[in-house]
Amino acid sequence: MVYFCKSVATINPMILNRIREPRDLESLSIDELKQLSGEIRERIINVVSQNGGHLASNLGIVELTLAVHRVFHSPHDQIVWDVGHQSYTHKIITGRAEQFATLRTFGGLSGFPKICESRHDIFNTGHSSTSISAAQGLAIAKEQLQMGGKTIAVIGDGALTAGMAFEALNFTGHEKNDVVVILNDNEMSISPNVGALSMYLHRLRLEPAYTTPKDYLAHILKQIPGFGSRLYNVISRLEGSLKYLLTPGMLFEEFGFKYFGPVDGYDFETLERALIRARDRKGPVLVHVLTEKGRGYQPAQEQRPKFHGIGPFEIETGKVKKSGEARPTFTEVFGETICGLAQTNRKIVAITAAMKEGTGLNRFASEHPSRFFDVGIAEQHAVTMAAGMARGGLKPFVAIYSTFMQRAFDQVVHDVALMNLPVVFCLDRAGLVGEDGPTHHGAFDISFLRAIPNLQFLAPADEAELKTMLHYAASAAGPVAIRYPRGTSACSLESGQRHPLLQAGKAEIVKEGSQISVWALGHTLGAAARAVEELDKQGISARLVNPRFIRPFDTELLADSVRRNLPIVTVEENTLPGGFGSLVAEHAMELGHTAGILRIGLPDEFVPHGSQEELRHMLKIDAEGIKERIVSWLKTRHRP
Repeated sequence: MVYFCKSVATINPMILNRIREPRDLESLSIDELKQLSGEIRERIINVVSQNGGHLASNLGIVELTLAVHRVFHSPHDQIVWDVGHQSYTHKIITGRAEQFATLRTFGGLSGFPKICESRHDIFNTGHSSTSISAAQGLAIAKEQLQMGGKTIAVIGDGALTAGMAFEALNFTGHEKNDVVVILNDNEMSISPNVGALSMYLHRLRLEPAYTTPKDYLAHILKQIPGFGSRLYNVISRLEGSLKYLLTPGMLFEEFGFKYFGPVDGYDFETLERALIRARDRKGPVLVHVLTEKGRGYQPAQEQRPKFHGIGPFEIETGKVKKSGEARPTFTEVFGETICGLAQTNRKIVAITAAMKEGTGLNRFASEHPSRFFDVGIAEQHAVTMAAGMARGGLKPFVAIYSTFMQRAFDQVVHDVALMNLPVVFCLDRAGLVGEDGPTHHGAFDISFLRAIPNLQFLAPADEAELKTMLHYAASAAGPVAIRYPRGTSACSLESGQRHPLLQAGKAEIVKEGSQISVWALGHTLGAAARAVEELDKQGISARLVNPRFIRPFDTELLADSVRRNLPIVTVEENTLPGGFGSLVAEHAMELGHTAGILRIGLPDEFVPHGSQEELRHMLKIDAEGIKERIVSWLKTRHRP
């Protein structure tokens, strides 16, 4: 299956209409750049209000993006946007202004850099803290192939807290390649930044006027009455004097970078002057730029976490547009349930990696501040810290998006499962997340977690069952992982209410049938139930099973289907290779099953962006698609 990007033409007037490529910026005056910045902000607000997206970060970086493209010459100079959700201005000025209305829509522009979209998108990004490593690799390639040009990594202060970013800083400083790191310091990731680096950057922000060690030293010493100036003259002759005490950016200097900053991210003249100095200097350089999330749109400035990633909203008020019935989401149910559990069990603690709001831990953080830990963008640290907590007698719940859990695979294996520690992993956004696309789909967690010994792995069919599973996990003696999707379930079976207690490794027969056995994992149960109803109308009697457990698996119930020689159908929102269907097929083969297995799930390729409904329909994992695939499969099985 191949996916293509579609274009929808919309014409934007004024200065923006003249910008077809980055070099068109070079002839603009400072006043014209300011006007263009306003036009771009208006364009971004209008499109995101309709399509949803990352608003606050993109509003904050407009001027910086324009300055980068005026000073550096993309694609000869290669720009890597860390995370990439702040690349909207970059997209607009690199030939995609007329397509921008399609942002994050099915077949339209991605919300992140995509090498298939433009020659100016040099590297796909979506997860944080990768840009400096990628830029270093590109710089080495340029050097080896004698291509010339600079590589530039634009990274936020939140992303810079991750260990990978420090590893890259260390190596880049050692190699002395022509890498420019632009630190976009807005004092925030999705949640407020934490840790020593955040405090260090905050201190640098307090003295933004003194952009060189010499100026800073002079300012401090010359405040001393009588002999301050003479003292400065003496000390300035002593190489290294007071260097560590008084030099802004000393941390980065120790990594081998020349430090410029802090620089006002909205002063074009100062900003471009700093970038030109960085461009013209050999070796690694870090330019520290001060910006503000949500710049130019008051609701986004006042509610930065909310407007980091937001659905369609009303421009006038900033209120999110609600559609359909206002039901509690899986995320909200998780947040409510863990708060209830913590009231009766003081050993329960909650951990997240810069995703307090996204994982639903706001209330927990408010009610139990001493038991809530946001480690910043540091998933590996979160998991191993949780292991230490569990070894010390606590009951940690680690809430991380499925796609970001990929980063901590080694820690789950080595630091948690190997010691059989009672850590609970709550994997939000499992399956298709929608408009954020392939970097954010939770498509692989079953494949990489189901093989780990000691780990119990569950998937609720609905919100009620998630609550039940959280209670089960709270009393489990070893590690437990629970995967659940973004949004609400399509299941109206209320299975969790019918079976308030879980028995380890036991599935639920939702409906009996005599001709086929359908195993629908997690929230796919709702779509499978509707498909089974339609099959009944066509005279196909299907047993419907809610597996509940991925590990341990209910081999006893599967053996019953094998004894009855029933064809087996599996449904999941995980990639098929190594997924739940593969698990069922492995067990069925060992049991001597010969009646055939149909696996329905995500294909062996990266799924594009679009709404969850559009993607499920395209992949035929909605009710209609499941029914059609089962009917077609059964017909092929009966052909002579």
